[in-house]
Amino acid sequence: MTTGTTSPNTSSPATVGTSRPAWLRDALVVAGYLGLAVLVTSGQWGRPWQLFHQAGDQILFEWMLAHAAHAVVAGENPLYSTGLNAPDGVNLMANTSVLGLGVPLTPVTLLFGSQAAFCVAVVCCLAGTAVAWYVLLRRRLVRARAAAAVGGLICGFAPGMIAQAGAHLHIAAQFLVPAILALVFRPASDDARHDVWRPGVGLGLLLVWQVFIGEEVLVFLALAAGVFALAYALADRVAARRLAPALLGRLAVAAGVAAVPLAYPLWFQFHGPQHYSGMAFATQGFQLDVASFTASARQTVLGDDWLPGLLSPNPTEENSFFGPGLLVLAVVIVIWQWRRPLVRALAVAGVVFALLSLGGELRVDGEATGIPGPYRLVGELPLLDLAVPARFALVCVPVLGVLVALSVDRVRAARAPNVAPGLPVRLLWAGAVTAALLPLMPTPLRVVPVAPVPAFIADGGWRPLVPPGRTVVAVPPVTGAARSPVMLWSARTGLGFPAPGGYFIGPSGPDDPAARWGAPDRPTSVLLRQVADTGAVPVLTDVDRSQAVEDLRHWRAAVVVLGQLEHGDPVRRTVDDLLGPGRPVDGGWLWDVRDRVG
Repeated sequence: MTTGTTSPNTSSPATVGTSRPAWLRDALVVAGYLGLAVLVTSGQWGRPWQLFHQAGDQILFEWMLAHAAHAVVAGENPLYSTGLNAPDGVNLMANTSVLGLGVPLTPVTLLFGSQAAFCVAVVCCLAGTAVAWYVLLRRRLVRARAAAAVGGLICGFAPGMIAQAGAHLHIAAQFLVPAILALVFRPASDDARHDVWRPGVGLGLLLVWQVFIGEEVLVFLALAAGVFALAYALADRVAARRLAPALLGRLAVAAGVAAVPLAYPLWFQFHGPQHYSGMAFATQGFQLDVASFTASARQTVLGDDWLPGLLSPNPTEENSFFGPGLLVLAVVIVIWQWRRPLVRALAVAGVVFALLSLGGELRVDGEATGIPGPYRLVGELPLLDLAVPARFALVCVPVLGVLVALSVDRVRAARAPNVAPGLPVRLLWAGAVTAALLPLMPTPLRVVPVAPVPAFIADGGWRPLVPPGRTVVAVPPVTGAARSPVMLWSARTGLGFPAPGGYFIGPSGPDDPAARWGAPDRPTSVLLRQVADTGAVPVLTDVDRSQAVEDLRHWRAAVVVLGQLEHGDPVRRTVDDLLGPGRPVDGGWLWDVRDRVG
């Protein structure tokens, strides 16, 4: 972030006291980020039987990456697919389809599969975000490479980024954020083309890309940039008046450029097939605890499972957890450099979004206080009514990263004011920064086992039995939880077959656009899901058997396949009772229903 009044990096020599060229030192920083990202994802490389701890979300994004590659190769509509939720399909523009990641990763997905593509995407999200902030800091805000490196490290690998990366690619992919900010907040020049038209066009194209990665991040970015700009304008009115015309011009050009390619996708999202209204869950229930800001997240060297579970809605939303050291450091930096408009604006933005993340009622150490939270003031506004309050804290991540980078740069450039001449200021400040950041260092993302894709599915044994227009029905056909077996099978086979069910957001029914998770239930899917959950074999009637055939006709089923389930034997006996005896296949059981369904 810069408004043109901060000191740009215009006088960094290629070498200072060393023979290593500048590009090599930059490459070492980038290699460090990549190495850390690979370490964080190390629990899953080459292990197809493992997923990151929020397994259902990984299955979702593996499928989205596989869909993007399939759409590129087959030339299909990337905004919609009948590969899931057959026969109705899924509006992918209205879901987190991450086409902006999936399309560029198509070669990886086709060559190595959806799991490898997901792991590569996580590495790109974490390391890419860190590198992007490093570049912005180095070019615009700081002179010292070490300062930019530390700032990039915080922005890319803060606990909130790690928590999101194992599950929510659309949130962790923030590598375009620094580039967008660099184009929005540009230093002034004498050439209007450099101030408005060229950056405006570039900004518009970046906005289009970001929409296809994740609209939620773009909404948060717009809100954060607005708060920052307002705070900066109040802190330095002269600079604001000078820079505002060009800034508004760039935004106008960017809006015009982005409107053309986004018009149809956004129409499709809100009015296309299988669109929905509202959200499938109560977003306001996802808020952070006040105590979470000074606690340690699970995926850090000092983290545990108990306290974060008390202070955050779930493991993927540990978006604060900065620890006491970093927050104290930030307060010291703000007080020390309060005269800088940039620091004041950053501080305001950080505090505003930290407060919003606390939701509609403040909680402290897991207990509701009855004190209204600031989120109540904005929670009913359009777009914000669909936002997850806990994710507002992610805005604090780059705020803290930039503040720490500015402080390191200032200390390295000159001694801090009012400090005794003999005191080793640089050493003391380096120790303080290290002490604040070491407890936040991430550990490898936790993994959980996943039932393997049945070899009958993985090796293509289903192909002779499934004619065009017919589906593979996994048992249970529609799941109530996020972990959908058929979605994993579909992803790992490159969307080889259409199937009912899946984990997505869609309408509750043909005449009910209210959002819900997954496909609308049918009697047979409810029955089999209950058996899979409880292991209790029900007493079936001829009505149940007739209903099963009717549901299979609705799904256009050719075969029904059972893979590994916790209560696999009770489920198999129930399906036998519904459809007649199945036969074992490699990795599961098969019921050929082509003659029954017609």
